Order: sequence, then C-alpha cells, then structure tokens
Amino acid sequence: MTLRRAVAAGGMLLATALVLSGCLWELDRRIDEGLIDAGTDAAFYTLPADLPSGDPGSVIRSESIDSAPTGTRAWRVIYHSRDLAGKDIPVSATVIVPDLPAPEGGRVVVAWGHPTTGIAQKCAPSVAVDPFEYIEGMDALLAEGYAVVSTDYPGMGVAGDSSYLIGVTTSNAVLDGIRAARDLPDLTLSERVLLWGHSQGGHAALFSAQRAAEYAPELTIEAVAVAAPAAELTTLLTDDIGDIAGVSITSYAITAFASAYSDRYSQDELLQILTPAGRTATPNMAELCLLTENKELHAIAGPLVGGYVTSDPSTTEPWKTILTENNAGGESIGVPIMIGQGLADTLVVPAATEGFVAQLCAAGESVLFEKYDGITHGLAAYATLPTAVPWFAEVLNGGVRSNC
Repeated sequence: MTLRRAVAAGGMLLATALVLSGCLWELDRRIDEGLIDAGTDAAFYTLPADLPSGDPGSVIRSESIDSAPTGTRAWRVIYHSRDLAGKDIPVSATVIVPDLPAPEGGRVVVAWGHPTTGIAQKCAPSVAVDPFEYIEGMDALLAEGYAVVSTDYPGMGVAGDSSYLIGVTTSNAVLDGIRAARDLPDLTLSERVLLWGHSQGGHAALFSAQRAAEYAPELTIEAVAVAAPAAELTTLLTDDIGDIAGVSITSYAITAFASAYSDRYSQDELLQILTPAGRTATPNMAELCLLTENKELHAIAGPLVGGYVTSDPSTTEPWKTILTENNAGGESIGVPIMIGQGLADTLVVPAATEGFVAQLCAAGESVLFEKYDGITHGLAAYATLPTAVPWFAEVLNGGVRSNC
C-alpha cells in the first residue's frame, strides 16, 4: 500500500470512528436524559381530583423533553378533550419539531396515530424512556419540516377510561392534541394538517378526517394516510377472534366499550358476550401492554383461543350496533386518502382493507391504495412511508392521485 493510500485509508477509518462515536454519544445522551425525564413522569401525569374543565384542546400543562433527538425540540403536553358522552377528559401527547425557524405561515402539522401498545396508563408512548420510539416515519416527516403531534389516546399516560377503537373519543384526542400543540409558546404551527396512522392509529386518523369539519373547523385537514387500518371493526373482530392476537385486542376493545357504553347498556348486556373464563381474564389482560408485556399477555390469552367469547360479536347485539357505530368511513371524509396494506398481514387481513377501499371508492372518495407483497402487519407503516411522504407533499401542492 502506498503512503497516500495508507493515509486515505486511515482518514476513512478515523471518520467512520468519529461518526460511530457520535452516534453512540447521541444514543447514550438520549437514554440518560430519557431516564431523567422518566423520573419526573409520575408528578407530571398526576392531576388534581378537582381539575376544572377547559375548552377542547386547551393546555393543562406541558414540559420540554430533554432527550429529544439532536436537531429537534419536543414537549410532553396534557390537554383537555372530550369523550363519547361529551365529558371533559385530560389527554397526554408528545410534540416534536425541527429545531429550525418555522416557514412563513407556520409548520404543517402531522398528527400521528400510533398502533396498539395496550390500554393501561403505563402503555402510553409518551411515558417511555424514548417517547418517540413508536412514531413511525418521524425522521422523514421532520426532514420535510413538519411538526409531529402524537396523542397517547385517552386512558393512557393520564389516568382515565380506555378509549380503544372508540372513534369519537380517539378522534377528539387527535384533533385536540393539534389544538394544544398550536397553543404551545415558541411554536408557530399552521392550521394545515396531515393525518397519519397505523392499525389502531389508522382508525383514529380516519375518524379524525371524517369528523374534523364539525369538531375542529378551524383546522384544515389536507389529507389522511393510513397503514393497515383497523377500519371495519365488525370484520376485524370476526377475522381475528380465533387466534391469540385476536383474543388480546378483543379484550382491550371489550374493556373500552363496556365503559364507554355503560350509559346505554347494562354490564350484563355488554359482558354476556364473554365466557366465564373470558370474563375473569379480561381485567388482567387490560392491565398488560401489548409490546412490553407480550409474553405475560399471551400467557393469559393463549388458553382462551376458541373459548373467549360465546358468539361472534359482529352478529350479536348490542355488540353488532356498537362495532358498526365505530366502523370508519360511515361519514364523508372528503380529503385525499392513501392506504397501504401488507399482503402477508394476518391481523388486518388484505381482504378487509380491500373491502374498505371499495366502499370508499363507491362513495366517491379519492383513494390511493397500495399493496405490498410479503409485508406483515407490524411492517405496514414502514412499507407505506416511501409512498406516503412524497404523496403528502403532492397533496399540499395541489396534486391528487387516486387509483379507485
């Protein structure tokens, strides 16, 4: 090797070492500061019992997140929202923006709906050591200059009743999270909004799109992109109830709906769908997080496969009515829609999403539908992002692609 090549090779090794050391330093910093942040979580998320009500989206409290990635600024925020009955409830969220001057008119907001992590307070993404871990596509969205707002959903982060797959409650939380972010000091956010969600979050994003004009008319919803959305609950529960994942998510849904609909139906009416073993196990499953306590959750759910419910909820009242009310697409969405679906998905099966897309197209909606060979449910958002991110930019610039 010549001296010149040796020097060049040494320089490359040094540069690589510096990059790696920088990455490791950044990781160490974020973990250390995330642990410090986590140490203050209990005080931040604990609210007084006599908390006065406030306008939807008004901020109750906020704090900066020191463990935010380099080049960004971020906050945890707790804000007022409304549940299915119209009751004032507190909800938590994270907000992250590039640490650069905002463009004229403010940053476009991307409201992110995360996939299922559980329904217990401890399962909220914002309480994690890395509160950004489950924002799929965050780096790409920040690179476009967007502000990203990620609600925890009601009942998570801040104590309260679960809102799992309850369209009105979760969409209120998404839209009120945007309102709260726009009220944070030192932030300039536009009224223009893009909605982005995966699985449970796809359900929340679609409901937010169809309800925004009535619930939050000051916001301009430009488009909604979803990956493997839990759009049609009647189909979802029928497809999934026969396996371990289906028992797990059904336990979350039954817990949430039994609380939210208790003013319309008695607990006996709501819980008669469960076998005796299912009724005993459901409260225990509701306390476990899907991702961080999966082994413990499946240890309970596994033996219940084939013996959790007494009949198909989608054909048994009052569940048939409840699930139908919470199917997405029941009202006009009216903005461009992009839907990504993995063809190896066994949770939100391709046929269910294809049927939902056909329903939207028949209703005159503008839909770009993309299918991905070999992609499972967990990877659906990452498969969708390479199309969704440039599609968002196209829509903001007036372009609309549809393959209905």
